[in-house]
Amino acid sequence: MRHPRGITLLEMLVVLALVSLLAGISFPAVTAGLESLRLRSAADEVVSFLYTGLTFAERREQVMELRISRTANELSFRNAPGDFRRTLHLPESIAISRVEPSPAGEQAAESSVMLYPGGSFPAVSIELTNRRGARRVVRIDPVSGVPVVESPSAAPEGEPR
Repeated sequence: MRHPRGITLLEMLVVLALVSLLAGISFPAVTAGLESLRLRSAADEVVSFLYTGLTFAERREQVMELRISRTANELSFRNAPGDFRRTLHLPESIAISRVEPSPAGEQAAESSVMLYPGGSFPAVSIELTNRRGARRVVRIDPVSGVPVVESPSAAPEGEPR
């Protein structure tokens, strides 16, 4: 007597259905993890960019202007003579949602901060948000002058951040 070897079409369809179900269940968790990684990476890029500008101002002893554009979703540095310019374009999935301090309490489309060599460090903070609403705040510590990343806790609705 011969025993048939292999699998039947029904068995293969059951396995494919189970694999599809597992992929469908795990997809949202994987995309959320990717969005979180993109936000963390963008915050690290902003820290590195700010550190470069602060270091350039101190080493070259030149006044630097930091421009933060919420509409263009970018940060840029330039010095007074204009021979040093750097721009950081953030990915489309990351947005600059808030810049502090903001003039007159309003969130302007563009903000500008001057960095003076040997002077005090500006207390600037930039809030980055991803599509899922997760936030990271990059701020320059006014005491040490070192850019740091913070993960703000979600404020309950109706309360200010």
